Amino acid sequence: MAYDPGALDKTLAAAVGEDSQLIAELRTAFVDSAARQASALHNAVNDHQWQAAAWRLKGLAASFGVTDLMALADKAAEGKPFAKPILDKIDKALASFERGTAFGDPSY
Repeated sequence: MAYDPGALDKTLAAAVGEDSQLIAELRTAFVDSAARQASALHNAVNDHQWQAAAWRLKGLAASFGVTDLMALADKAAEGKPFAKPILDKIDKALASFERGTAFGDPSY
């Protein structure tokens, strides 16, 4: 899977143009929402909660055009619930967004 480090920023710029303040606000909203869904995955106590959080994360990623995170969330939804390897990958992806690097690390 190839990861595009600028997918989120490109999508936001295409949607709102050159307004860097609005792009920053939308980027923050995305990261905050994605972090809540990742937290929901970590805190899920049954398969239904796990799958619901994964689907919400997938939908959020799709809404913002972040197909790489969408693919990870899809793996979580379709795979074994509570799988630590996929959680680790999602956490790593979200950490990279918080650092502002998106999916720049090819080790995902």
